[in-house]
Amino acid sequence: MRVPFKTSHRHDIRLFADRYQALRYAALLTLAIALPFLLDDFMIGEVTGVLIWAIGGMGLMILTGHAGQISLGHAAFLAVGCYANVILMDRFGLPFPVSFTLAGIVAGLAGVLVAVPVFRLHGIYLAIATLALTMLVEDIIVLTEPWTGGVVGLTAPTITIAGMDVDRFSSPDRFYWLCLSITLLVTLAYCNILRAPLGRAFLAIRDSEASAQAMGVHVARTKAAAFGLSCLVTGWAGALLGHYFYTFNHEVFTVVVSIQLLLMIVIGGIGSIHGAFYGAFVVGVIPQAINISRDWVTAVLGTSGVAVPGLETGVFGLILVLFILFEPYGVHGRITKWKTYFELFPFYRRDLFRRQKSYLKTERIR
Repeated sequence: MRVPFKTSHRHDIRLFADRYQALRYAALLTLAIALPFLLDDFMIGEVTGVLIWAIGGMGLMILTGHAGQISLGHAAFLAVGCYANVILMDRFGLPFPVSFTLAGIVAGLAGVLVAVPVFRLHGIYLAIATLALTMLVEDIIVLTEPWTGGVVGLTAPTITIAGMDVDRFSSPDRFYWLCLSITLLVTLAYCNILRAPLGRAFLAIRDSEASAQAMGVHVARTKAAAFGLSCLVTGWAGALLGHYFYTFNHEVFTVVVSIQLLLMIVIGGIGSIHGAFYGAFVVGVIPQAINISRDWVTAVLGTSGVAVPGLETGVFGLILVLFILFEPYGVHGRITKWKTYFELFPFYRRDLFRRQKSYLKTERIR
């Protein structure tokens, strides 16, 4: 059993707990950089999709996982980032680094504007309000046809960086490295936010708004900051999704996408950056696993392939129900339990991670 020896109060806010953890992440980064040399173009495209969904998951994780505010409307901010990026590149001729940055800022400002009236609501009422926002944005996209293309949609232009064309189809390796770089930067910034006073304020509000206010946290301002940062990151994910899909319209950013984002962080492990990556991996793997299984069954039975309507949604729902019943902490929680088991063996207790049936008396049903 290895126990980190703390010699300073700053040990708890270090970026890495110890050098072994730093080495593990360095090995994972090396593998991620080497993937284009190990996989074919199709698989690289799938891994790129996982990275983009991980960025979107981190955006929602800031708001729901760490600030404790439920949102079912983040597909709207995916759409804002996606359309803003393409419009800035097509209409105003801005280079991708500038348009990408501005697209996230536009989505973040939109999130702050929405947060002012919305965060007077709590719980299920907040979720319903954000759900209505997604439906509203879909109609706005159709009505602003001169800019958004309406029901026809838009086509994402080719990205040019340092004289090199970056495209998902013609140069999937370059597009993968671009998405990987952005994912690393977002993850590093996210880790530093959690180490900063703002991140601590997010956690305080999530656990108890009354207690956080008593400690001097400005609840309304902190919630607005959480929503703005969450929408900023989600907007960047939407900008990358536009280039990933190549052509898109309002039907790409529906309520189902918002629910899928929420399912992703719940399955991956809510309240953890790791959970966004685990959930994105599940979202990326399940459709391909269903297709491979269907092809295998078709080959074995010698029949023609039959597409079952709603199969993918049903599998997602079944996985979510199983996790809620048997592993409410998600994939990250299960991995943490396995790790703790091997570290404490043979002194591991079965009730070590039992959920406490308690609540804060400072909180009231709203």
